[in-house]
Order: sequence, then structure tokens, then C-alpha cells
Amino acid sequence: MTVRIRVLDAASAPAWDDFVRATEAATFFHRSGWERVIRDVFGHATHYAYAEQDGAIVGVLPLARMKTLLFGDVLASTPFCVYGGTAAATPEAAAALEAHAIDLQTKLGAPALEFRRIAAEDPGWAARPPLYYTFRKAIALTGDDEKDMARNIPRKQRAEVRKGFKRGLTSVSNSDTDTLHRVYAESVRNLGSPVFPRRYFRALAEAFPDEHDVTTVLHEGRPAAAVLNFHFRGEVLPYYGGGTVAARQLSANEVMYWEVMRRAGNERGATRFDFGRSKSGTGAFDYKKNWGFEPEQLHYCYRLAPGAAIPENNPSNPKYRLFIALWKRLPVPVANVLGPPLVRGLG
Repeated sequence: MTVRIRVLDAASAPAWDDFVRATEAATFFHRSGWERVIRDVFGHATHYAYAEQDGAIVGVLPLARMKTLLFGDVLASTPFCVYGGTAAATPEAAAALEAHAIDLQTKLGAPALEFRRIAAEDPGWAARPPLYYTFRKAIALTGDDEKDMARNIPRKQRAEVRKGFKRGLTSVSNSDTDTLHRVYAESVRNLGSPVFPRRYFRALAEAFPDEHDVTTVLHEGRPAAAVLNFHFRGEVLPYYGGGTVAARQLSANEVMYWEVMRRAGNERGATRFDFGRSKSGTGAFDYKKNWGFEPEQLHYCYRLAPGAAIPENNPSNPKYRLFIALWKRLPVPVANVLGPPLVRGLG
């Protein structure tokens, strides 16, 4: 029973996604829809491969190569996603896919091959010092908001949510990625980061039509905070979100995340909340801990060509401090023009 490596195509995409849904080791970021988004929006070469045995898929490996002049060259599983690497039903399938990735790295001449593992690093691979952590926990919603808040979020956060509602905040859930982008663009500019193109959010909504929504918090009819959520196997993942300058004083972010949790549990039956990835030593890391989430280290691992180093394209790198400081001073419309060409190398 030989394991064969195949390349994802339109015909195999449904079987790929069926395997991902049924396999515990797979995540939302192993879905085949990411391949088209990464290729079409950012122009990166994609190399999605699957292992086949007896006519059935027994493992998948999403791969894409980010190669830019400013930020280097890495073959990653997977760019713009927090989790990746092989997801396989058997050790043989996992080994075949890993061997395929190493061979592909050599053929392409990519200095680094990166697997974004949740669990331990692959044996023999270089490991990044602890930097990225994910925040996940079970949630239980009954439809009784007061009891549900007490059960699922800490006292301080409950107080902020109540303050937000007393200030007149409301929320809507839809697929309005353009409103999300306006709020998100202001938010990331304030943090000194380039913004994604608007078409990226539109492409994600199109790729996952039944597995996304946008939660927007309104104050006097104007958006104060918004987030794009993904839904997968009973889990909700608020992924791209931000708030306006007024969001903090309005407690809009607290209301937003409570509304994500409340709607996902009551309307979609979600039983798990994935608060996403944050870097240690950051405000986002502390914020998620304050919501009662325990940090779980992500084990990103690397195969490096001779002389290559682990990529360090993150805001914690001291060489980006001046860039971040200058970016914060850009007008939002200017940042929205300059950001998308840069961010394609920062996945």
C-alpha cells in the first residue's frame, strides 16, 4: 500500500476539505480555500500537496513560498495563517509529506522551510525560541447572557462589557468586509503595521462563504470595532479585528469579543473559542490572558539551507522600530496605499 504524493487541484479540493474536517490534527488553516486566496491576492507560488493511499487522501500539507526583496524567501506552511504543517492520518503519510516538502525546498532553492506547528517541533528541525503563543479554551453558552458572561469571561471583562452596552453600543453580524477593512486599517496604522488590501478580506469571505462572519460594534450608528471570524468544527476564531481611536474609551473591543462569543455559541453551537496568536511581551498577549485564556506556546520549526537563519520578520525585531514609529505617523489613506505591497512579504 504505497503512499503517493499528489498536487491539489480543483477536482481533489472537495476530498481534501472532507479529510481536513474529519482529521483532528488538521485546522481551519489547512482548508484548501487558502491556496487560491494566497495565490490570487498576494501572487505567491503555492505548492499544496496531499498523500494518497488506496485512492483515499491520508494526509495534507499546505505550502506557499513567500519571496520578496524586502523580507526574504521562505517556503511556509502556511503564510498568513497561525497553524500549519502536515496533517495526516498515518505516520507514513506524515513522513511522505515531510520528505516531499524538504525535497521541494531543495528544488526551489528556498533558504528556509517553515512548519507552523501547534504541538512539538518535528524531530531534527530547528526551533524558534519561544515567541508566539495561541489562546484557546472551551466555552458554554445557554442563551442566558448574565449567566453566560459569569461562566465564560472574568469579572473585570464583564464589567467592561456592561459599560459598553450602557454607552449605547450595539452589534451586527454580517459579511461586510469593507466596513471591517476601514476599521482594521485605522487600527493597524495606529500600531505601526502595514494593512492588508481590501480584496484580501473579500477573497476570504468568498473562499469560506458559510464559515465566516463579520461582527461590527456600532456607537451612534458608526463602526467602533470590527472583526472577521472563522468557524470550524465547533470553534470560533476571531482572526482579523481592530478598533477606532474611540474604541478603548467606549469598551468597544470588550463588547465585540463578547458578542463574537455569544453569537457563536448561541447561533452556531460553538463550544470552543480560539483567540488567535500573539507574541509574548505584547499588549495583545496580556489582553488575552486577562480574558481568562492560558497561553499555549506555538512550536514553529524550520529546515534551513546552509548559511540561512530563521526568519525574523516580526515587530519584535529591533531593526523595525524606526519603521514602526514612522508608519504610525502616516495618514491612513497613505498607509492604505503603501501597505498592501509591503504586507505580502509579512505573512
